[in-house]
Amino acid sequence: MINLYEVTETNNMVEKENLDVRTITMGISLLDCIDSDLEKLNEKIYHKIYEAAKDLNRTGNEISREIGIPIVNKRISVTPIALVGGAACKTSEDFVTIAKTLDRVVKDIGVNLIGGYSALVSKGMTHADELLIRSIPKALSVTERVCSSINLGSTRTGINMDAVKLMGETIKKTAEVSRNCEINGCAKLVVFTNAPEDNPFMAGAFHGPGEGDAVINVGVSGPGVILAAAREYKDRPINELADGIKKMAFKITRMGQMVGTEAAKRLGVNFGILDLSLAPTPEVGDSVARILEEIGLEGAGAPGTTAALAMLTDMVKKGGVMASTNVGGLSGAFIPVSEDEGMINAVKQHSITLEKLEAMTCVCSVGLDMIAIPGDTPATTISGIMADEMAIGMVNNKTTAVRLIPAPGKKAGEWVEFGGLLGGCPVIDVNKFGCADFINRGGRIPAPIHSFRN
Repeated sequence: MINLYEVTETNNMVEKENLDVRTITMGISLLDCIDSDLEKLNEKIYHKIYEAAKDLNRTGNEISREIGIPIVNKRISVTPIALVGGAACKTSEDFVTIAKTLDRVVKDIGVNLIGGYSALVSKGMTHADELLIRSIPKALSVTERVCSSINLGSTRTGINMDAVKLMGETIKKTAEVSRNCEINGCAKLVVFTNAPEDNPFMAGAFHGPGEGDAVINVGVSGPGVILAAAREYKDRPINELADGIKKMAFKITRMGQMVGTEAAKRLGVNFGILDLSLAPTPEVGDSVARILEEIGLEGAGAPGTTAALAMLTDMVKKGGVMASTNVGGLSGAFIPVSEDEGMINAVKQHSITLEKLEAMTCVCSVGLDMIAIPGDTPATTISGIMADEMAIGMVNNKTTAVRLIPAPGKKAGEWVEFGGLLGGCPVIDVNKFGCADFINRGGRIPAPIHSFRN
């Protein structure tokens, strides 16, 4: 049980250090909705999601009021739609109808976003997988709350370079098609290696085929709390600072465990996992980059950044697993550029480059996230950036991801605005040397030797 002292301490974190439950995400299996009739499939999907999640928003708000902890988002993730729609969808337009159904049901329920407009293509693509991927530009331009993710590789299977090539073209087209939308479709689109099946954070959330019928996954974020902990240990040895961060992560996780357990109980589903991730926002004081500066760097991207981030991520994970047996998802530290005011400042000051961000992804939770690149960047270059990031995940047996946003008409150094929690950022420079001959080979990069474990 959580005692009175912990409640008081948590309230102080909420009021002064921006602690929040970033999301309660209900994962829902749609496997029992599969039907060869497209109209019936859409009807089944709508009713399955509505009946399972109709009380999600109300429940989240009630818990937030009762315990005094902000629950920022209520979201839904579903079985990858390529698996669900394969029997009914004969064209990309057919898949778009499912995207519209997903968008309609989450609006009717009143939650923020739905994830799972997804395909798992780490080794090969079915016809349905390819149709879904080709439908993404239109699907994300005609919907407001649908998020899409594609798993392109894994440590066990290698990297599907045919899918990497197709996704480079898809990202480029999505940016163009949705250039006049309130939110560019690329902000709702992410590609993975080793994608977790229980991640509650968007845009990468989907309900894995190995999951149960319905489950509650919780994402907790507390960069401001960890920043305050780092300040307490100013000028102390690194190992003492690390211990302080771990203890604070433990406390944050306890709070998330309480919220997730209560939400699952009230909604009558199982509690899945707690994802403790330092997920920043554009608000001052809610930045991972500022934590790195407090550790002793002049700016994020300075020499020592990767080492500091490795320590930070590891201590967050250690504190989390000490506090809960349900820790999962991504858990660690996110480094999205547009959503972190410290990262935005680092890009402006030229202490952060795309290549340094890539190095940092070797030791943090995800990868190249919410990065605006010049609108004229070739699709093959986008694919090359993705392939590099996928290789990091494959070889290091970790999750890596890419969420790039080509900014139509924008050049390096110009500002692009996404709005809300997505923030805005300068367009980052991209290496001008091409990789088209490499990407156009297609095929598959084989799995690394250490994947051969039985």
